Amino acid sequence: MKYWIVLFFAILTTLIPPSCTFNRGDFQQDILHIKDQSLNRILERGTLIATTDYNSTDYFVYRGEPAGYQYELLRSYARHLGVNLEIVVHENVNDAISDLWSGRVDLIAQGLTITGKRQKHLDFAYPLTRTHQVIVQRKGGHSGKFSIDGAHADLITSPLDLAEKIVFVPQGSAYAGRLKNLQEEIGSRIYVVEFPYDTEKLISMVANGEIDYTVCDEHVARVNQKFYPNLEISVPVSFPQNIAWAVNKGSESLKSNLDQWLEEFLVSSNGRYVYNKYFVHPRAFLSEYSFTPSKSGRISPWDDFLRRKSADYNLDWRLVASLIYEESQFQPDAISTKGAFGLMQFMPETAEIFGINFDSSPEEQIEAGLKYLRKLDSQFKSMIKDESERIKFVLAAYNSGIAHVLDARRLADKYGRNPNVWDGNVDYFMQNKSNPQYYNDSVVQYGYANGMVSFNFVNDILYRYEHYKNVME
Repeated sequence: MKYWIVLFFAILTTLIPPSCTFNRGDFQQDILHIKDQSLNRILERGTLIATTDYNSTDYFVYRGEPAGYQYELLRSYARHLGVNLEIVVHENVNDAISDLWSGRVDLIAQGLTITGKRQKHLDFAYPLTRTHQVIVQRKGGHSGKFSIDGAHADLITSPLDLAEKIVFVPQGSAYAGRLKNLQEEIGSRIYVVEFPYDTEKLISMVANGEIDYTVCDEHVARVNQKFYPNLEISVPVSFPQNIAWAVNKGSESLKSNLDQWLEEFLVSSNGRYVYNKYFVHPRAFLSEYSFTPSKSGRISPWDDFLRRKSADYNLDWRLVASLIYEESQFQPDAISTKGAFGLMQFMPETAEIFGINFDSSPEEQIEAGLKYLRKLDSQFKSMIKDESERIKFVLAAYNSGIAHVLDARRLADKYGRNPNVWDGNVDYFMQNKSNPQYYNDSVVQYGYANGMVSFNFVNDILYRYEHYKNVME
């Protein structure tokens, strides 16, 4: 019923042809007359910030880890630059472009179709691939639920058959413009409804019979057809078009570096492997039964319990989930070579303190872990007031024990660093807790520790946590 309501208002908007114009507004700046610093800004910041989609090909979380074609390309490019990667998720192209113009992101990695209209406002990098747009429909015809006259709709076999049909496309996409041009070419009206959903949501709605038609790029349609065998995707509605990343106009240094890297990477064995994994053999990587490409998807089998119980301990359940993945990859029967066990990888002596053992249920293991995190947090609370800073010390202590973290704080204080700040301060001495120069220092009370493990433990959990926040509301 809700789709009928939305459809009513959406069709009303189609009676007046929408103008899809890009208005830079407050973002307008004469960047062509400013010396280009686009690449230097990324290198000096130490982070590449990119925006992409959350869907089953571009960027998603699978079995606890970030994945996706655009994500893997961005990660490889960030490594090429020697910087970190930060992902900003946008499902609406216009929002992504606004963030690019405002400087919040360095590039758009959404696989945009290169069009003349977009080239007036964006610079496109070396093309990722070439594809064409296709109609996505169900095999065997349609119910006519969304037809103008309510009549049965036969299977579309030619663009000419789209006359007087209602086609849903993502808001702000290039598909709307293509369909409006197609109207002129076939000399008949096509009712184009720009819906505030992403491409894959609309494809699933076609497969489930909620709408009859949508349009998308062929390579994306082929991936989704593997998960929805009732789809028909053979009818093209455009000529072949290039798909590419976009940067701001005037970002010549970034574009030049990116073009050179993409041209080499895409034809490399690694580049071909990544493409094939997502577009040629996705079933070898993803299971249709364990993967849900939506923000209502799941990180683990214990998401509901984590949500409920983490709130009781004033912790973000996504952070706890990232910790659990780091410790056990969500395997409740995991046992390490050192004897740590379960989801939270408790050592037997610590487990006894918190009342769990090898036979404890996953829920009991999680609650014990939450109690332990809260205890560590209370021990640091009087020293480190900032909650977002304190969690880094808590995570390090969870991994190596609080004694070694306190040693690293004392070293930081002695050598002129801030003992209440982790990054670039205490973390340096934690990394060097295996260096005799430091673990033999007079302020160190607990000796040697393989602090690099704890350093990586903190970074990996927080990195994954950022991805969980991107894709899980």
